[in-house]
Amino acid sequence: MLDKLKNIDNALLLFINHHHTPFFDGFMMMMSNRFVWIPLYLGLALLAFRKYGWRSLLLIVCAGLAVAMSDQLASHLVKNLVKRYRPSHNLVLSQQLHYVNNYLGGLYGFASSHAANTVALALFLTLAMPRMPLLSVFLFCWVGLVCYSRMYLGVHYPSDIAGGAIIGALSALVMFRVYNLIRANAAQSK
Repeated sequence: MLDKLKNIDNALLLFINHHHTPFFDGFMMMMSNRFVWIPLYLGLALLAFRKYGWRSLLLIVCAGLAVAMSDQLASHLVKNLVKRYRPSHNLVLSQQLHYVNNYLGGLYGFASSHAANTVALALFLTLAMPRMPLLSVFLFCWVGLVCYSRMYLGVHYPSDIAGGAIIGALSALVMFRVYNLIRANAAQSK
């Protein structure tokens, strides 16, 4: 059973990675670059502030903590416990992959911190700002592009992405619970 899942993981990765063009090579590198998304993060903070005023500070802090939690769990705990080589560092698979600018990523890939962090932010904001469905659609399209880019670049298996997404979702749910508890306590103390 595990061999069958591993074969599916490899086949899906190779399918995604082998469908490349020069345009998408550059686009997918950009999608994986965390610094490109700083304007998005600033825009989201501004949107929250415009909608909720100073009350948005709690939302922004909790969103940041959801991302920090997912990042620490994926990058520092799970990757160091599992120690699964990225496809780009897998001696058997690495020769079959297309790389962009010789980018190979770090040594270990499970779980994807890109997936964990983007899912954590998107899910937390979706839960905390339920009256903004277009924002949710935009955020989850962003999540999909970032996650796809990691496989396109050959640095994550689909299962790395799934593992990261689960970590991100759990982090978002925990921080959303904390966010609601703080809001409820603040409302009671008035």
